[in-house]
Amino acid sequence: MGILTFKGGVHPYDGKELSKDKPIQPLNPKGDLVYPLSQHIGAPAKAVVQKGDHVLMGQMIAEAGGFVSAPIYASVSGTVKGIEPHLTTVGSVVDAIVIENDEKYETVEFQGISSLDELSKEEILKRISLGGVVGMGGAGFPTHVKLAPKDPDKIDYILVNGAECEPYLTSDYRRMLEEPEKVVQGLKVILKLFDHAKGCICIEDNKPDCIAKISKLAEQEPRIEVKALKTKYPQGAERMLIYAVTKRKINSSMLPADAGCIVDNIDTVVAIYKAVMQGMPLMHRIVTVTGDGIADPQNFYVPIGTNYQELIDAAGGLKGQPKKLISGGPMMGFSMFDLNVPVTKTTSSLLCLQKDDVAEQPETACINCGRCVSGCPEHLVPSRLAKIAEHHDYERFEKMNGMECCECGCCSYVCPAKRPLAQSIKSMRKEILANRRKK
Repeated sequence: MGILTFKGGVHPYDGKELSKDKPIQPLNPKGDLVYPLSQHIGAPAKAVVQKGDHVLMGQMIAEAGGFVSAPIYASVSGTVKGIEPHLTTVGSVVDAIVIENDEKYETVEFQGISSLDELSKEEILKRISLGGVVGMGGAGFPTHVKLAPKDPDKIDYILVNGAECEPYLTSDYRRMLEEPEKVVQGLKVILKLFDHAKGCICIEDNKPDCIAKISKLAEQEPRIEVKALKTKYPQGAERMLIYAVTKRKINSSMLPADAGCIVDNIDTVVAIYKAVMQGMPLMHRIVTVTGDGIADPQNFYVPIGTNYQELIDAAGGLKGQPKKLISGGPMMGFSMFDLNVPVTKTTSSLLCLQKDDVAEQPETACINCGRCVSGCPEHLVPSRLAKIAEHHDYERFEKMNGMECCECGCCSYVCPAKRPLAQSIKSMRKEILANRRKK
């Protein structure tokens, strides 16, 4: 089996040894659960409950607000306390449903099926849509939309992203190790939608146990194979993954479907299996709670809506006073200033660090070493783009292909001058996209 990769990228300290050997543990929250109505790309969900309503675990509490949207389900039983503004991990404030957990976990009855042959393609997509499944690798794009391209016959590859290249994260690793059957079965559900596609489960070669387990399960599946990827960041980025496996290229104006590919994260594929085969909506996700600031790093199976502080308490609490709290990984995660935020469908990790290496290293002048160019997986010139961004030269930024940046952070990581290259480029891209929307 060949080791597949792309040109560029970096090899940061991965920190996975802190939690990779910790089996998934269920976490039952004690306090109120908060369900933001905006936890996916597209229109916010619309609440279908009101203050005082009693809800059951698995009951829809918010319906999709449009085609590009997704419903939200209660992950506990209890009483709706209200619908009110609440802080999110990225610092925004959105409307959210608050449920007082009665800790009884009374559940609705789910309508599963015994065979995939019972469903048509339309019925499969409807179950995925009603299940509230979205991309759980970070983007949060409603999955039923992704799995309904204009021309399904032109889809050649279904790529299951098991790279998990972001440092510290081990939730996908534990999912593949403990429930590989659900990964394979979820991929079989997707393949039922695409008659000519081949399924590839793509895993970095630092996870040989997962590769071995899933390869054994895939032996009897003629349309599924396992692809070993070189361990490198950002191997799991959509464009990098597509190129590594298929040698096809896409840019910022294209969708993976334009290259005959569909990419879904490991946890998303398992959520598809549960929604279609078990009739179970998306109510939980695996969250890695880790870092040198955590007493006992763990991987938790967490009800969506759980408060971040409860994650830390369940992992033994903090060691001292961490200098940095990050939702997600250190390369693309969001720095947090408040732990009173809820787990959402796209939450992957809570990272607590005792040192803030970025803040402690002062920025100096660019020395024109070219390391940012060598590390950039999109083959851009980040040092030049960051300088242009500082001067808000929109036209020149676009001419130098600044919109092709995938915001992976490789340039900032390798810069010896410690310049915040990725941050400057990311801010400029946001400004340009905002201007386009105004026009």
